[in-house]
This record gives sequence, structure tokens and C-alpha cells, in this order.
Amino acid sequence: MTLFASLFPLLCWFAYNWGIGLIEKRVPSLSVIMSMQRRRWVVNASRRESPLDAILSGNLMGSVSFLASTSVLLVLAVFTAFGQMEGLLAALDGIGLPRSYSVHDVQVQFLVMLALFVGAFFAFTLALRQFNHFCIMIGAMDHRAQITDAEIDAITRLNAMGAQNFNNGIRAYYFAVATIAWFAADWAAIATTLVTVGFLVHREFFSTARSVAAAATLIAARRDAEMRAPAPPAELPTEE
Repeated sequence: MTLFASLFPLLCWFAYNWGIGLIEKRVPSLSVIMSMQRRRWVVNASRRESPLDAILSGNLMGSVSFLASTSVLLVLAVFTAFGQMEGLLAALDGIGLPRSYSVHDVQVQFLVMLALFVGAFFAFTLALRQFNHFCIMIGAMDHRAQITDAEIDAITRLNAMGAQNFNNGIRAYYFAVATIAWFAADWAAIATTLVTVGFLVHREFFSTARSVAAAATLIAARRDAEMRAPAPPAELPTEE
């Protein structure tokens, strides 16, 4: 039970990242809706020459870079805890929690936390690289010629891949927070992990942010359709 409670957050992180793609094929999530807005971003960027797109891309890369650096610090902190295991066990016993800890159990728990933070680091660095490629492709667009739909789809896909990896890294942080409950009780770790899954599902499919984003995307799609629709033919004057 102790081993299962330790591994449960890590297993749920993998399962959620794999299963969310299957659910999104049937029900659009907040991430899918925002991918539609990413395409509108690329379409509008192809029609203008301004530093706005560079500023927006820089903000994205700055956030991802900060979290990637934080992941490195967390990995180093976990390695430091391995070297201070005796002092750590004494500190846990001094808290007065109603359970006993063995060195092996605590080491397994820290290995799970280490796996989550390492996974977050790789997810953030991959997202940073993909957002960097997105910036290059945005800058490479030739505004003197008509940008094809295939080029727009490719650039949008690269942006969406970066966002997907960024979300995977953020989820690793959420499940890493759930591992802290293990130090209180095994059932607490399992319950906190299930609450985390419920929170993520609510945010993606039932949150107010999703409803607002869906409404804004629908309004924009209708406006674009009206702009593309051919104008009605002018009425010919009738002879009296």
C-alpha cells in the first residue's frame, strides 16, 4: 500500500497526459479551443508587420524558461534531501504525524518526486525549443506574398505542440504537490491525487475559462465566416 501510494501520482500523471488526448477527440477541451485561437493568431500575424507578435512570443518563452529553471532547482533540492536522509527522518518524526517512516519508503517517495520534476524539466525545455521554432517561422513569413493555409496550419501546429508540452510540465507540478500528502498518510496521497485529477478535468472541460474561450472562439468564427461570404448582388434599377 505504501509503495502504491508513492507511485500513484506518477502513474496518474502519465495516464492523464495519455488519456486527455483521447477525450479531446470527442469533447473539445480548453487547450483545443485555445489552439483555434492560436491559428487566428498566426493568420493575423501573416497580415501585419509589427513587433506585437515578437512581444507575445517573448512572453511565452519567458514563462517557460522560468519554470524550466525552477525544475532544475527542485531536482537539485531532491538530490540534496537524499544526502540528508537521517536528519530528514528526524525532522519528520518531530512533526508528530501519526505514522512511522523507513529509509526505504522515503527514498522511494523522493524518487517519485525526482521523476516528476525531471519530467517537468524535459517538458518545459521541449516547449521552449518549440516556441523558439515558432518565433523563427513567424519571422520567416513573407508578407509580400499570400500565405497558404498549409503554412499557417504548420506554424499553428508547432505552437500547439509547445503549449501541450508546457501543460504537461505544469501537470507534473500539480501531481508533485500531491506527493507531499504521502508524508501524512498513504490514503491522503491517493485522495489528493484524485482531487488533482478532478481539478484538471474541471479546468479543461467545465471551467468558466473554457466557457468564455469557447464563446469568444464561436463569435470570432462567425465573424470570419461573414467576412468570407460573398456580397449579395446589387439590385438593378427598374425602368418606370
